[in-house]
Amino acid sequence: MPQGQPTSIPDDGLTTRQRRNRPLLAVHTGDGKGKSTAAFGLALRGWNQGWDIGVFQFVKSAKWRIGEQTVLERLGRLHEETGEGGPVSWHKMGAGWSWSRREGTAEDHAEAAAEGWAEIKRALAEERHDLYVLDEFTYPMAWGWVDVDDVVETLTGRPGFQHVVITGRRAEPRLIEASDLVTEMTKIKHPMDAGQKGQKGIEW
Repeated sequence: MPQGQPTSIPDDGLTTRQRRNRPLLAVHTGDGKGKSTAAFGLALRGWNQGWDIGVFQFVKSAKWRIGEQTVLERLGRLHEETGEGGPVSWHKMGAGWSWSRREGTAEDHAEAAAEGWAEIKRALAEERHDLYVLDEFTYPMAWGWVDVDDVVETLTGRPGFQHVVITGRRAEPRLIEASDLVTEMTKIKHPMDAGQKGQKGIEW
C-alpha cells in the first residue's frame, strides 16, 4: 500500500466512502512482543474519536493490573466528567484465565472461558461497543475452551458498526481467513534472550 493507497479496487459495488467505513475484524498474532500493545494503541485512537471501547482480557490474572488498564479507565472517567472521548469498559475475566492456572480445575477454566465468550456474544448482539479488544483470546480457542467455528460465525455476522481486534499467539487459521486485517509480530531479538526479565513501563 504505497502512500496509503490500496493495491487494487474490488468490484463490490461499494463507493470509496462506503468501503472506507466498514467495521474490521483484526488479529494481532505471532511470537513477537507488541500484540496487546498495538491493540491498546488502537483503543486510544478509538477513544479519541468518541468510540465506546470494550476490553475483554483473557488469560492474564485478574489480580494483575497492566498500565493500559489504568490509562483507559481514567480516560473513561474523563469522558463521564467532561464528555471528551468515549466511554470505556474493562472486563477482567477472573482467576480462571490466569497464566498460572493455580486456582480451580481445567473444567473450571473452560467453563469460565465459555461464560466470558457468551458475554461477548451478548455485547455484540446488543451492539454495546464500537471497538472490542479481545486480549489474549487466541488461547481459549487453541485450548478448546471456546468453539472456533462459533467465534468465526459470530464475529463475521456481527450486526452494526463494531470493530473487533483479537490478540494472542497461534491464531487459528479459520480466524485468520475470516479476518480483514492480520498482523504477525515476529521476534528478531528480545531482552529475555539475554536473561532479562520484564520491567515496568515496558511489559506493564
